[in-house]
Amino acid sequence: MKFASVRLVTLDVERLIAFYAQLSGVAAVGLADGFAEFRLPGATLAISAQQLIQRFNAGAAPAAANRSAILEFEVDDVDRVLSLLGSAAVIVQEPTLMPWGNRSLLLRDPDGSLVNIFSRLRAFELPRLP
Repeated sequence: MKFASVRLVTLDVERLIAFYAQLSGVAAVGLADGFAEFRLPGATLAISAQQLIQRFNAGAAPAAANRSAILEFEVDDVDRVLSLLGSAAVIVQEPTLMPWGNRSLLLRDPDGSLVNIFSRLRAFELPRLP
């Protein structure tokens, strides 16, 4: 089995596409009216209009209803990504060193989904425990 993608269902496809294009630096591939993909190394992030879910998937996924999953993007420099996002980011947690060694920035996309932008610190960058 290969994990292929995550799909976000939204009422405002263009707004979500603009946010993730700014975040990732990757252009969306529009495959149909109301559906686009960001093809990133490792997986694809799909954006779908709610009307497509209602039409083809019996309304199984209401738009902007995610409150438990976190989309995670590994980057080289968390602070650089934060500066590129500017006011487009609703910050939940400023860049923080996590106990498992990641430097992590937690924010919300325009639909309220949690997004974790993180970098893995190298062993010599980790703080030494007493």
